[in-house]
Amino acid sequence: MFSSLPQPARICVTPYHDNRKPHLKWTIAGHYIKGKRVRRFFPTKGEAETFVQRIQIKAQNLGSRALHIDPSLHVMAVECHDQLAPYGKTIRDATKFYRQHLETIKRSCTVEELIAGFLQNKEGDGRRERYLSDLRTRLGRFERDFGHRTVATITTTECDDWLRAFPLSAQSRNNYRRVLSTFFSYAVVRRYCPENPIAQTARAKVTDKPVEVFTPEQVRRLLESADPDILPALAIGAFAGLRPAEIERLDWKEVKLDRGFIEVSAAKSKTASRRLVSIQPNLKAWLERATIKAGLVQPPNFRKKVDAARARARFEAWPPNVLRHSFASYHLAKFQDAAALALQLGHTTTGMLFAHYREIVTPDDAESYWRVVPVGSGSSKE
Repeated sequence: MFSSLPQPARICVTPYHDNRKPHLKWTIAGHYIKGKRVRRFFPTKGEAETFVQRIQIKAQNLGSRALHIDPSLHVMAVECHDQLAPYGKTIRDATKFYRQHLETIKRSCTVEELIAGFLQNKEGDGRRERYLSDLRTRLGRFERDFGHRTVATITTTECDDWLRAFPLSAQSRNNYRRVLSTFFSYAVVRRYCPENPIAQTARAKVTDKPVEVFTPEQVRRLLESADPDILPALAIGAFAGLRPAEIERLDWKEVKLDRGFIEVSAAKSKTASRRLVSIQPNLKAWLERATIKAGLVQPPNFRKKVDAARARARFEAWPPNVLRHSFASYHLAKFQDAAALALQLGHTTTGMLFAHYREIVTPDDAESYWRVVPVGSGSSKE
């Protein structure tokens, strides 16, 4: 059982000579660790002998302890050895692994404490309020169930069961999974847990559905039913395809009517990269009708006013991102230039365009869509 211990009687100090290391004049022979010979070199004989004495004392102490070991520990050692043998592991391996586990738990903190630090970290990184609000909402729900648990003790099975218990859509479940994965990755970096338990959880299968768009007639009705102060924001969504959050942050100074483009700055873009979106002729006609062209394009109480316009336009449904999807679908059908459209939308590739927008609308409908203009500036009806 103790065959790996050093054998003091076999260790001796011998002279050593090497022209490449003239300062080293003594070495030790017979020193083995785990069956492998270990050589050490010293400038003086005294230092070599002192090293040997330390080895001998350590070996004697271990040997003395071994003689007085409790018999039950002998039995436990044999049993544990037999259980580990099929996996090619030793008692030393198991001890090292479990010690690291215990040290991680000792160093860890509660979920509640880590969430507070994580959110503070994200705020310090300058993340947008919309993103921070999403983190607070999703992590708050996790905190209600796991807040007092030590982070290092939370398992993949627990997280997987928790995610599956939600009566939510597949996409919503994946959104929670994404936030939790970011949170636990932060915990791993800070050494509060050894690994990310979310990494092995199941991702819900999201069934792709065709994007929903408005018809040219629906867009015309919506714009004609809108109050003047929300008309520019709706028109920009329909004919420039900016994301709702980008329109919310858009300032009239970034709407360059005279130069024919809208500037989406890096600070206001979802992808944190600047882009220029062309102002099509029909969009320019709608924007020129705006009575106020200073400050934010989107006015206060925007959602409430949009609901009122929807009611007047007799809209029963408002699919997610419908204005942006309408823009992309009709733009691709009209101009047949996926690369240019990807730049307008802020996409890095054209893959999403072909996956979601290709052949959604007909070329004839696209012609009608881009002829939707205010009454008095040209026909908006077929």
